[in-house]
Order: sequence, then structure tokens, then C-alpha cells
Amino acid sequence: MSDVTPPTHLRHRIGDVWVAPRAGVVEIRNPADPNELVATAPYDDADAVPTAIASAREALPGWSRLGAPSRGEFLFRAAELLLDRASSIARDLTREEGKTIGEATGEVRRAAAILRYFAGRTADRIGEVYPSAAPETRIQTVREPIGVVAIVTPWNFPIAIPTWKIAPALAYGNTVVFKPASATPLTAQHLVEALVDAGLPAGVLNLVHVSGERFGRQWVAGSGVAGLSFTGSAPTGRRLADQALGSGVKVQLELGGKNAVVVAADADLELAADAIMRGAFASAGQKCTATSRAIAVRDIAIPLREALVDRVSRLLPGNPLEPSTNLGPVIDLAARDRIAALVAAARTDGARIAGRSTAHEIEQIGAFAPALVLDRVDPGASIARDEVFGPVLVLLEADDLDQAIRIHNDVAYGLSGSLFTRSLANADRFVRAARVGIVHVNGETAGAEPHVPFGGMKASSSWSREQGHAAKDFYTQTKTVYWDGLADIGPFDLG
Repeated sequence: MSDVTPPTHLRHRIGDVWVAPRAGVVEIRNPADPNELVATAPYDDADAVPTAIASAREALPGWSRLGAPSRGEFLFRAAELLLDRASSIARDLTREEGKTIGEATGEVRRAAAILRYFAGRTADRIGEVYPSAAPETRIQTVREPIGVVAIVTPWNFPIAIPTWKIAPALAYGNTVVFKPASATPLTAQHLVEALVDAGLPAGVLNLVHVSGERFGRQWVAGSGVAGLSFTGSAPTGRRLADQALGSGVKVQLELGGKNAVVVAADADLELAADAIMRGAFASAGQKCTATSRAIAVRDIAIPLREALVDRVSRLLPGNPLEPSTNLGPVIDLAARDRIAALVAAARTDGARIAGRSTAHEIEQIGAFAPALVLDRVDPGASIARDEVFGPVLVLLEADDLDQAIRIHNDVAYGLSGSLFTRSLANADRFVRAARVGIVHVNGETAGAEPHVPFGGMKASSSWSREQGHAAKDFYTQTKTVYWDGLADIGPFDLG
């Protein structure tokens, strides 16, 4: 299965220069075949972060003064370049992250759509005019960029998540220091190359391939960074937020989920089972919006379990570059072993493997975790409450819809949730009661469109929202202007 494609040797992008590693490098290996070296990337250069921040600060005045629609033209050109390069970028994404080639291609196209969306938003109004109690006063608000933004992203969506942060940051006049996940630097570099090739001015977007530990030590201390947008693990996000709190840095965190589908007794069983399968096992379950729990009202619990067991048995792990593969590997061997340990602990506590994906010899080669359906799980068990981030679905039962909603809400996270029902009254009840930031009715828990807010409640986020018009709230600040004595100014003096 090994690919003969030679490894790519990655560099930082600081100012207008691609900077080679000055210290050690990290090796990126194909999770489906760890014998394949996909890329090497800088890992621990001591001066990369402060130099990148200085570059972004230098570029900020010119970029923020540029007309917003002109900024949008760079984003639009970058979107076109991503589409032109979609097949090669998707292939590299699959090789370094393990996502199936179909999902990887879709993610690249999604990144292009996000760039186009925020290119369009640069033509939106940037302020409003208000009346004043004083007849000679006019009150105006204007939106201005917050400044240099540090963007830290995870490996599970290595081009979509960076794009939905970088695109609005640039559209609204900020400059960026981008630290991608150390596991997926190649896809991140493809995104930055598209923006650079679109003509983005020097220093507006800086890419640093450094360890999370080094970035955590360097990014905030006396740096002039104005904002941090982070998606990743809860412990890392909270640590960065604590650093920012003492420095007056604006923070946006997206931290994960333990998402559930509730299946009411009147649900369309086939529709629900198909959606649960997509939500639980696409991307090998490595989505913050993945379906990790299915809570069935008791009358439908057995037929739902049978439908899911039948479907999961038809999933076959394989080379994710093959279009027929529908279950790729997890990110690395350590993740595979961690997931196996969590499942083993759950079984010790009484959980049963009700169904699993078809075994394949490829599982012995790469970081493949079998897709599992677990039942006989107590709702208070760790595997029913804590994030697994792998292809594991827990089946739970409830006596009625009210109990199902209580189980749905009784976890620390609150990102996404779904209800399957034919009853409008049931749907309305769930929409009102669900303690999540994203609610689906008769749809899978995963998925997000760029023009609407994305974010969670409780431990899933910092209460801010990404994408859509909500992005403007984070990447801009409001200035209120009182215009007084206008009657004394001639009609042509304001031109």
C-alpha cells in the first residue's frame, strides 16, 4: 500500500519569505501506512513565533486601511486556486490525516466556499447611524479590526477549520499568525500557499510550524497579539485562555462535544439509522460534532440497534485513497491505542460490543480503529460522558422523550444534538430543551454551513460563535463616534 510520492519538506511563512527549519523537524507519516513519510516540518524554532508576530504587526496598518472589497478580492482569488488544486490538496490531506479521499475533496471545496462567502462579506456595511437627543449631534458606529490575531487549529479538519478562522480575520482587516496542528502541516501549507499566490501582501498571513508547547510559551508575552481563535482540546484551550486573560487578549474557544441523537418512538427508523451512521463513523468519528451517543425511547430501541448493527457490519476499512473505502484510519497509532483502551475499560464496566465493522488485514498495518456499536452502557459511565474522538457509538435507552432529553443534556459538553421524530410538538420540545449550540431535527449531528453561527454551550466553547455574521463580532471592535456642532460646518466641508 506504500506510496512512492517523495516527502515534502515544509517551511514557515514569515513576512514575504518561506523560512527553512532552524532547529529540529517533525516527521508526518501516513496513518493508513506509517511506513510512508509524507512530510517533514519545522517543530521547535525558537524565534519563529515572535518574528511572525512582529511581521503581522508591521503589516497591520496597510492591510487594515485597504478598502474592504479589495481585501475580499484576495480571498476570492485564493478560493479559485483551491478549486484548481483540489485534487492534489485532497490527496495530501488524505495521506497526512487519513480522511477518505471523497471526504478530503469535499473539505477542500468547503474551504473554497468559505473563502468566497467571506469575500462577499467585505461589501457589508461597517457601521450604523443613530439619532441623538441633541438636535445638532449625530451618532455613528464603525467596525474596526481588532489587530493581530493568533489562530490555532486542530488536525481533524486541517483546511476547513483554518479557513473559517483565517478568512473572516483577513476580510475584516486583521493580520494573522497561524499555528496549525503539528499532525497536519502539509494541508495547512497548501492553504497558505493559495493565499500567497493570490497576491496577499507580505506579513498579512504568517505560518509557523512549531510545537504547541513553544507556541503556548511565546504567543502572548509582550507580543501585541489582540485576539486568539482556538479549536482543539479543552485542557489546551483553557490553558491558552488563562494566559490571554492576564494580557487583555480577546479569546474564542471551540473545545469539543459529546453529541447525541435522540430517537423518539415515532421516528422514521431508516432515516434515523442512516443519519446516525454518517454522524458517528464519517471521518472515523473524529469530528467535534460527531454522533457519539444514540438515545432511543424504549419502544424503538431494539429495532434501532438491529438497524445500526446491520449497517456497521458493512463498513470496511481500507486505503483511504481508494474511492470505495468508507472507513479510514484514525490520526495515528497512539489514538488507535487510546480508543481501544477506552473501549476495554467500558467492557470491564459491563458494556457490550453489539456490532462492529468488517475486520480487514489492513487494520494490522495502520492506525485503524474498528467502528463499534456499544450497548448495555450506563448513562453515567465514562464512555457515555467523555469525548472518545473515534468510531465508537454508545446506545442508550430512555423510558420516554423527557428522560431521553435529560440524558442528552446530562454531559459536560453542549455542541450539537439531534432529534428524530414525526411530531412537530416533540421537535419543538427538543429544540427548546436541548442545551447545545446547534440543534438538528431529523438530521445528523455533524455538519456546519458557513453563513450561520457555529459554536456550543457549556464546556464546548467560550460562548462566542464562529462563521456567518457572528464572525464579525469576534474579529472586529465597535467604535462609537459623536458628531457635534455639525450645523456650524459648511455643506461641502465634510467631503
